[in-house]
Amino acid sequence: MHGIEDAQVNVPLRNDPLLQPYDLKHLRLKNRLMSTAHEPAYSEDGMPKERYRLYHAEKAKGGIALTMTAGSAIVSRDSPPAFGNLHAYDDAIVPWLSELADACHEHGCAVMIQLTHLGRRTGWNKADWLPVLSASPVREPAHRAFPKEAEDWDIERIVADYASAAQRMQAAGLDGIEFEAYGHLMDGFWSPLTNRREDAFGGSLDNRLRFTWQVLDAVRAAVGSQFIVGMRLVLDEDKQNGLARETGIEIAQRLKASGKVDFLNIIRGTIETDAALTKVIPITGMASAPHLDFAGEVRAATKFPVFHAARISDVATARHAIAEGKLDMVGLTRPHMADPYIANKVAASEEHRIRPCVGATYCLDRIYEGGEALCIHNAATGREATVPHVISRSDGPLRKIVVVGAGPAGLEAARVAAERGHSVTVLEAASQAGGQVRLAAQNARRKELIGIVDWRLAELEHLGVTVRYDIWAEPDDVLALDPEVVVIATGGLPQNPGLEAGDELVTSSWDIVSGAAKPAETVLLYDDNGGHQGMSAAEMIATSGSALELVSPERFFAPEMGGMNHVPYMRAFHEHGVRVTINTRLKKVAREGNKLVATLASDFASGWSEERRVDQVVVEHGTAANDELYHALKPLSANGGAVNYEALVSGGDIFARRNQNGCFTLLRIGDAIASRNIHAAIYDGIRYALRF
Repeated sequence: MHGIEDAQVNVPLRNDPLLQPYDLKHLRLKNRLMSTAHEPAYSEDGMPKERYRLYHAEKAKGGIALTMTAGSAIVSRDSPPAFGNLHAYDDAIVPWLSELADACHEHGCAVMIQLTHLGRRTGWNKADWLPVLSASPVREPAHRAFPKEAEDWDIERIVADYASAAQRMQAAGLDGIEFEAYGHLMDGFWSPLTNRREDAFGGSLDNRLRFTWQVLDAVRAAVGSQFIVGMRLVLDEDKQNGLARETGIEIAQRLKASGKVDFLNIIRGTIETDAALTKVIPITGMASAPHLDFAGEVRAATKFPVFHAARISDVATARHAIAEGKLDMVGLTRPHMADPYIANKVAASEEHRIRPCVGATYCLDRIYEGGEALCIHNAATGREATVPHVISRSDGPLRKIVVVGAGPAGLEAARVAAERGHSVTVLEAASQAGGQVRLAAQNARRKELIGIVDWRLAELEHLGVTVRYDIWAEPDDVLALDPEVVVIATGGLPQNPGLEAGDELVTSSWDIVSGAAKPAETVLLYDDNGGHQGMSAAEMIATSGSALELVSPERFFAPEMGGMNHVPYMRAFHEHGVRVTINTRLKKVAREGNKLVATLASDFASGWSEERRVDQVVVEHGTAANDELYHALKPLSANGGAVNYEALVSGGDIFARRNQNGCFTLLRIGDAIASRNIHAAIYDGIRYALRF
């Protein structure tokens, strides 16, 4: 990646449509790439402090023309944060945003922010415990609050709040703002689904737009005519009785004609349920850029600046969007989480080295489940203070490193160590790299995950790293390479849940996903791990035509997986008649003729049990560490495998010598320690390799 960091503002522009500048009012954007507004939940006390600033500054370093912060910053107290939203109603935000803007402007990147009142898309039982409101008292399923109908005095104060929030953003030195109008308060007045009012704010389109005009008039009075003001807005709810495409186009044309708005950022669909949300923000296995043509239709109808982002996950599609005149600015938002250096790599003719977004949507699922955004295979995103995106060469002695295992942890450790300048050899037992990622990609719907592996293999080839396959490494194989550091990344092997009897009768989820075992006619799948592993096996069993019952001991199934990834699994389950049983534990399995009898038990009712007679019982209970090689090498190592965790987190030597006769440092990472996930494996790989 050397050279990419500096390939930014002064790179001579070629004929690439993505690299052409764009003039938005008085603001010149240096290229056509942007990151649309989203809330990574990195805020502290509602403020965009260091973590938030560094996240956006990294994209600025990477050459992006415009980074849109917040998703969305809230303008009023009775719009409490749903997922870490910034507090645009608080004067304290101004200096923090000013620092963020300065950090991005330093690299020629414009900065805007999205402002909103969340309306019904939040909860009343948080922050100040104020009532949730909307255009009408129509409940949003996702956040479950029953809103009150906004009264005249509510509308007056919220309009004033929008204006004062816009003034704060202007005072912070931002280049512009956009208002959120999809699933929030503003478009709640537009849609027949959420506006049942009979007063001056309901009924005709003129009335339903009245609140919007009041906000725009107040904001323009506050910030003037030259400050850039845009709108991210739904123009087709794609739902029966919802806001229709024709009405949406008319709204867009009215906004243009008003002269009060400078750009439109197009959305199609609704976001009030997980299933609806994935149509707006598709995940892996779903269509690429599903709303791009619609955005192009809006641009053609309005002849007005149009931005858009919705699973435009590769440079080729982004280039097409600009070249064909569908968009003026193209949003690659999740892709910039995977690789903030997209623009610089395009400019440096290293497009092939862009780390791909694989659509896993680990980022958004974490946010919606109350965590912060993390990319499934870029562990530096959101950790810019401690983990670099651009790996620098070591200023210490260069070492000979052996990595055993070419799953995500091993490949990442090898990549980072090689970038540091070390000599790296990878030993892999299988004939192909990838480990459990390759296994997960056997589900055809999730085949894009293989990009996690393919990108790292390409980087290792670029770095001259040798990967030796079909080697089940023994201690002598490792020692023969005379290593100074040995990284055990051998992953894990499937393990059964604790059964009273019948261990030998069950089939692992791995066997189903890999194809080693075919689904039988009737199947019970017991999943007490709760992640993609069991759900993927269930999906593959269901779509094969088997009659399936999925059993979980949890209050709800698949608790380790977020709502957006839940959607395609549930679709398959409904389409194929899968029976889902929760709060139930698999106790034992026995054979009865040519059937298996699964005995189910309850954690809640002592003595309760039921039996199922099926052809096959599949189990998912995570993995047991494949650590035999680690324990064999441990007494021969200098550090005895020990890691100083305090030093790992805070700095210092993480490998203290414990064995004076040991001649190499030993480390194990990923599932070779314990069953975790892809992101944990990759984070292990990079944070340890940075210390070599």
